[in-house]
Amino acid sequence: MSSRSILKFILPLVVIVIAAGLFQHLKASKPERKKPVLKEKVWQVAVIPATKQDLSPSLELYGRVESPELLQAAAPGAGVVSEVLVQSGSRVSPGQLLVKIDGRDFESALVQAESDLQDIENQISELKIRHLSNQNALKTERQLVQLAEDEVERLLKLKKQNLSADSIVNEARSALGQQQLSVFSRQYEVDSYPVQLNKLEGKLNQNRAKLKEARLRIERSQVFAPFEAVISAAPVSVGDRVATGQIMVALYPVNNLEVRAHIPTRYITRIQQSISKGMTQLARITMPGINLQLELVRLAGEAEPSGVDAYFRAGQSSSQLRLGALLPLSLDLPVENDVIAVPYQAIYGNSRLYLLKDNRLQGVDVDSVGQYSSDDGKAMLLVKSPQINSGDDIVITHLPNAMSGLKVRSAVDDAS
Repeated sequence: MSSRSILKFILPLVVIVIAAGLFQHLKASKPERKKPVLKEKVWQVAVIPATKQDLSPSLELYGRVESPELLQAAAPGAGVVSEVLVQSGSRVSPGQLLVKIDGRDFESALVQAESDLQDIENQISELKIRHLSNQNALKTERQLVQLAEDEVERLLKLKKQNLSADSIVNEARSALGQQQLSVFSRQYEVDSYPVQLNKLEGKLNQNRAKLKEARLRIERSQVFAPFEAVISAAPVSVGDRVATGQIMVALYPVNNLEVRAHIPTRYITRIQQSISKGMTQLARITMPGINLQLELVRLAGEAEPSGVDAYFRAGQSSSQLRLGALLPLSLDLPVENDVIAVPYQAIYGNSRLYLLKDNRLQGVDVDSVGQYSSDDGKAMLLVKSPQINSGDDIVITHLPNAMSGLKVRSAVDDAS
């Protein structure tokens, strides 16, 4: 074998050996890396010190404006509307004419009622005159009966003496009987007078009522404002034919509106206790254009599973309200002892917050007693819990993964 052939065979082997040696050298000479140590993540949170105080919480409600004196004027009878002088939203004064029905629709009924009443009064007058005449006639007819009886006795004596015929005696007895029947008939007329008078007087009262009703319909065909009010609806127009009882105009007093709001069951006992003690329960409405203080005047007579409706009155300031408006109001609740004011973001769910203890979260269940507005106007939540002591650090940063034992650090500590 030539040297050139040997070289072709050996050279690749030498290259492979040298490469393997270099690889082993580099591998043996590389620096060793330390394994990373896992560290527990620390969350930065803001805290406030727990301060127990005696504060009056407030309850945020939504109420609807209503009126206990909403007046709905209805048509007293069928007729045609002749005048409509107001529209919805108009403010009216006492005695102002609002709507009018053509009076001719009721005049015929008035004339008929007056005529019927006059007829009954004439019948009563006639009955009284006839009664007086019957009384006088009865006296005369009784005298005639007495004369007829005397005549019969006289004729009987004559007959015993054979001085009178039977026919004459019979005629006298017949005349006596006729006269007695006349007395009986006249006596019936006299005795039945009170009954007939009562009947006519009953009809007289009925016709007086009909006349009064006819006059009242004419009077009510013109609707006047009974007080200073705002028109809430005027659903008729001139020329409309209205039926009996159809609403022509609705209005409510400007200074007697109420706000009805639903109070949850959990707060009812406290409010009822305050009312029983004679304490005034106040609420406020604060929004653009409206700044009112209202007083709780009563609770609804019927409760619902979710709570009870309460009625608040604004008094002379009701002019700022409009019927049917839905408004937010804040009700001041009785003072609560040993409560803590915390921001809403500190609460998890409805009844849990976290304390900072040894750089870890500690969950605490609390009872919410209502809302509170701080001096700077910020909305806070008032809570109670025997597990919280004054001075404890309350975590107010809302963490999505909050749980007891989570490691945290105070932002105040970092700043220092």
